[in-house]
Amino acid sequence: MKTSLEVTAEPLPRDLAFVGESLTAFNDSDVGASGRKTLAVFVRDDAGAVVAGISGYTAWGWLYVQWLWVDEKLRGRRIAASMLDAAEREAIARGCHGAWIDTFNPTAAKVYERQGYRPFGAIADFPVGRSRIFLQKKISA
Repeated sequence: MKTSLEVTAEPLPRDLAFVGESLTAFNDSDVGASGRKTLAVFVRDDAGAVVAGISGYTAWGWLYVQWLWVDEKLRGRRIAASMLDAAEREAIARGCHGAWIDTFNPTAAKVYERQGYRPFGAIADFPVGRSRIFLQKKISA
């Protein structure tokens, strides 16, 4: 079989879908189905606009918080903590036993630690001058 290598900043959606589906099939056969399910939490203002939110998923008994954002005007009001609590409750209802999150913002890392998350690794200079910190938490009913 002849092959060629392609590097692109604009991959075709069908090619990305194929790679994702292929990896999912491999992982399912290797360790069992992930049960991956999207999980989002939003805070909205009186007009219905999103002013804070979490986006992530649950899989293999874990909650992964991919994005957590709070509008600058609302920071310091424990909104992140409330959203994390809500996401963790939903993850527990889905059968999860752990949660993890990562950040390169030292202030965010402190917020997560106040919520019971503990660092388990870091990548220095990601981005340069900062460290990307990985944190986890055991969750249970």
